[in-house]
Amino acid sequence: MAGIRPEDLEEIFSYHAPEAGQPEKYEAIRSSAKSFAAAVLANTPPSPDQTVAIRKIREAVMVANASIALKGRF
Repeated sequence: MAGIRPEDLEEIFSYHAPEAGQPEKYEAIRSSAKSFAAAVLANTPPSPDQTVAIRKIREAVMVANASIALKGRF
């Protein structure tokens, strides 16, 4: 991939309504991330690192969902 082009911005920053089969993929990712986040919470002490770990899991879910919505184009 050569990088993001100015003409790609409309596609990247637009709402993408879920298509057939996508809601199930979103749910699988969220469910797995929730399990992982619960394991982090249960096995690490409350701390800034714990907060960052949960935040990174949340970010991973968002980026994975974007990958689905954008069909891997970016």
